[in-house]
Amino acid sequence: MNCIYCNGMMEKATSSYSVDRKEYHLYLAEIPAYVCTQCKEKLFAEDEVKVIQKLIKHLESGIRELQMV
Repeated sequence: MNCIYCNGMMEKATSSYSVDRKEYHLYLAEIPAYVCTQCKEKLFAEDEVKVIQKLIKHLESGIRELQMV
């Protein structure tokens, strides 16, 4: 598989994911991903993306509950 940005080779590895929102900062380490050997762009598979999205929704739900207390 080639990188869509630089056309370098993508290799199976692990990478981090982070997101900054007004209410929180989420950092996940060592997530399976394809990483470009040239530019270090990362690509997460659909299964990993679904888990990340589920985690974010759960976290945001918990934050809303805390704000209502």
